[in-house]
Amino acid sequence: MSQTEASITPEEQVSRIFAWRRGFNATHLIDIGIRLGLFRAFAQTPGASAGEVARRLGLHLPYVRTWCVTAYGFELLEAGDEEHFSLAPHIDQVLAMPSHSRYMGGYVRLGTEFASEDFRRCEEAFRTGETLPYQGRSEAFARVVAEATAGLQVLCARKLLPELPDLKPRLDAGGTILEVGCGTGTHLLRLAKSFPGARCVGVDIDPTGTAIARASIREAGLDLRVTVLEGDVAEVVQPASCTCVVMIEVLHEIAPHLRPHVLGACSRALDAGGWLLIVDETYPTTLAQARVPEFRFPLQTGFEELLWGNVLPTREEQESLLHDAGFSGGIRRELIGEGFTVLAARKPQIR
Repeated sequence: MSQTEASITPEEQVSRIFAWRRGFNATHLIDIGIRLGLFRAFAQTPGASAGEVARRLGLHLPYVRTWCVTAYGFELLEAGDEEHFSLAPHIDQVLAMPSHSRYMGGYVRLGTEFASEDFRRCEEAFRTGETLPYQGRSEAFARVVAEATAGLQVLCARKLLPELPDLKPRLDAGGTILEVGCGTGTHLLRLAKSFPGARCVGVDIDPTGTAIARASIREAGLDLRVTVLEGDVAEVVQPASCTCVVMIEVLHEIAPHLRPHVLGACSRALDAGGWLLIVDETYPTTLAQARVPEFRFPLQTGFEELLWGNVLPTREEQESLLHDAGFSGGIRRELIGEGFTVLAARKPQIR
């Protein structure tokens, strides 16, 4: 009998299943609250009654009251009495403010609207090995993925890139930022605003995302400074033309046999002293690491994106890819949030 078998009771195992099932219900409660505007309503009017919110949003009071009481039980709401509610601390940032770096609504919707559908397909996929890749899905899917990674985009534009040595002055002086896997272009627009002196270039192979990106760039009036290219980064980007390259939640979406090609192209795109910044997840190297807290989120992503055909790299694979691509110096590694890895590597400077 293993130590785990000796230390846990059947009742505790049952309790864990109930807890996971509550998480399923909580996720859908959050999704309903976002789609119907309930979180936003309580952010706008703290202490409002369930009846007031139901009337304002044109909703059925018994449903709204049950939602409020349940949200209170899940500690998403606070209550003044049986009828009047306010958002719990910081829930305004997390679930009512899409522009905030901590907003999680997109991640929740990615689960309720798309992951649930993918899981239903998985029974057959486990038999056949079929995949349904990220590329070529609906416009709604592309937009929700962009929304789900919005917090990482803000972090990259406002903190991670500005803190890399010597980079900001070079960008302010007219350098070029290349985003590989730019999707719908939301991060490109953030980068353009954070570095007004820089030129921004996005590359992606998904025509759905690039079409959205180009339209958004035109609407923002940034056509002269922000460009989107469709195709293989090795073919559409000139060597030594970029000051930095960023990849946000993209590396693990590239097929393993193509990763050396893509990272090699990123290295060639950089000028001397240019930086490569990657934000991604790191998969456990050993089975023992699968129970280490820092790997909980990567494990979850690896399972959730099975049908996408995504394979998360281990630390050893990440570092081997970077070294083989020509990043011979030290690799900066940092763990942020619930399990995201930040990797930064610099192309050697000409001496």
